[in-house]
Amino acid sequence: MSDTNKEVVDLVWGRPSGGGVPVSLFRRWSQGFVFSEAERSALEQFEGGPCAVIAPVQAFLLKNVLFNTEGSNWKDISAALAAEELGFERFHSIIQKRTLRTVAELKEVVLSLYDTWKNRFGVLLFLYSVILTKGIENIKNEIEDTTEPLIDPVYGHGSQSLINLLVTGHAVSNVWDGDRECSGMKLRGIHQQASVGFLTLMESLRYCKVGAFLKSPKFPIWILGSETHLSVFFTKEMALVAPESPSEQARRVFQTFDPEDNGFIPDTLLEDVMKALDLVSEPDYVNLMKSKLDPEGLGIILLGQFLQEFFPDQDSVIPDSFPVYHYNGLKQSNHNEKVSYVEGTALVMGFEDPMVRTDDTPVKRCLQTKWPYIELLWTTERSPSLN
Repeated sequence: MSDTNKEVVDLVWGRPSGGGVPVSLFRRWSQGFVFSEAERSALEQFEGGPCAVIAPVQAFLLKNVLFNTEGSNWKDISAALAAEELGFERFHSIIQKRTLRTVAELKEVVLSLYDTWKNRFGVLLFLYSVILTKGIENIKNEIEDTTEPLIDPVYGHGSQSLINLLVTGHAVSNVWDGDRECSGMKLRGIHQQASVGFLTLMESLRYCKVGAFLKSPKFPIWILGSETHLSVFFTKEMALVAPESPSEQARRVFQTFDPEDNGFIPDTLLEDVMKALDLVSEPDYVNLMKSKLDPEGLGIILLGQFLQEFFPDQDSVIPDSFPVYHYNGLKQSNHNEKVSYVEGTALVMGFEDPMVRTDDTPVKRCLQTKWPYIELLWTTERSPSLN
């Protein structure tokens, strides 16, 4: 194995003690980019693990098909599979590095290797190419803990650093906006708006907080993370990624002072909300607003009344309802074990709207970290699976 190959192996797989990388783990990652027969633009994932590469590639594939090509026939692209049986050591001893000097040259070679991407090692070859293009040292400088490999040596899941590398080009370990200081350590986050987004069920469980750069991407496509798997939620509705209207910004800021989503705040926080929104916030004016917004002296300010007072007649730019789609690459997670997009209708409502309560599913809980009042009506009998 060449020195470069060994460096890539250490970064991706760690330095396993004893017998090296388990055969079963390597086998799970040994698959190509293969399109579903049931859905010609949807990639199949054969076993758990490689979703950390397949889901981001699927998201960018959808971005290019939906928003960079003419016509509505976005589901109809073609493709297919196979290669000899190779073990971990043999595979890594025969792969070779190739240096290209221009983007045009790179595109030409990537297209010429189309059959290679489809064969049994396409996903790993793609991952290694991304790593070598970015530079091993550059990746090590971005990862918080360089002893943690990109692929979990026990469960085979891709790390957050790997997901971020493929989504944003930076292998940082966190999902918040910008960098943070913690006990003298610099913890690196996301530094600019991503093209496709990322939302995670972990946020609904209060384990983390995804920042606006991932939550509000340039295109309405989001990778959804569960505890163990990645899938993709998308729509053609560009209004979902339009800049916030003043009332939407006000709603978001108000909700940061209402972390329990009660729909109200204590009146003692009104001044802070008004300051955060650059509204007039002299004490006399704030007291006047308190008595106007809380005439019964209950000590609370309702979100609906606050918006009506300061942002009247400003409707959201988001339509009342629009078609949405969900992709899960695992066969066993799809109806009849055929990988295909599940179609549905989304309703994004405000707190003061009467609720159309649909079921409480992991997909919905994940999406509620961005749209607290989203409701989803799927065309299938069962809701799509996050796992």
